[in-house]
Amino acid sequence: MRIFYLTSPAFVLSCILGLSALTAHAGDRLLATGGVSQIEGAGGGGLTPWALIAGYGTDDQIGGSAFYTHARTQDAFELNTGGVAVGFYNRIELSVSQTKFELGNTIPHESIRLNTLGIKLRLFGDAIYEQDSWVPQVAVGALIKHNEDFDFVPQLIGAKDATGVDYYLAASKLYLDALFGRNIILGTTLIATKANQFGLLGFGGDLRDDYQIKPSYSAAVMLTDNLLLGLEYRYKPDNLSAFNENDAKDVFVTWFPHKRLSITAAAVDLGDVADKTNQTAWYLSGQFSY
Repeated sequence: MRIFYLTSPAFVLSCILGLSALTAHAGDRLLATGGVSQIEGAGGGGLTPWALIAGYGTDDQIGGSAFYTHARTQDAFELNTGGVAVGFYNRIELSVSQTKFELGNTIPHESIRLNTLGIKLRLFGDAIYEQDSWVPQVAVGALIKHNEDFDFVPQLIGAKDATGVDYYLAASKLYLDALFGRNIILGTTLIATKANQFGLLGFGGDLRDDYQIKPSYSAAVMLTDNLLLGLEYRYKPDNLSAFNENDAKDVFVTWFPHKRLSITAAAVDLGDVADKTNQTAWYLSGQFSY
């Protein structure tokens, strides 16, 4: 059963129009402090959630974002993700997304869909305004995922479940005028997960079917007033004997032609994906924020 469809440009456009109607009193945080949209829908980097709450809403505002991401590897795997996130009073973030993963020449003309519902709660700290404190902003979150095509490929290669939950603890900090007068953002996220390839190949496997805590690291610097350069590294579990799974890493550049609009381009190293080794990819992502 298909639960929802998010990966069309028309859906994202309708979300942008809907979000635009709410922007009259939102959007007072600094540029880029909601992060970009992570591939599972949460506010963060491209690969990993950050402690920052999506959008530009302050403690008495509601903010949010809508995004669409396209990625393609050299062996014709394609990933399309769309979704929205809403941040309430810089405290709680709710997100929803869907990823469609085209299987390329591994299984021509076939794809896998992954639905993700996310929730994030800022526990303490303020990554932006508490510049006189070393304490980062800290948040906890959960990404509830359901693989619609579990019995197609994931189950056949040994995955145990179609549905799984990633739990995470994230710490992020913005440092103003920190590097040659430029702002930098640093973050660490610990993710408790059983997901295979983020859940695209199901959850758990014949090698392991228990939660593992995997760290992720992020760093980004504002090269100019509207250009962000960053990198990420995300450790991943290896649960399936059928296919090896490697860590993921990327280098990204985000351009902000307007505070509410960002365009991100990235080079991604995914390692082995299914039966293909050494998969590198590029991705392009657009985001509207308020």
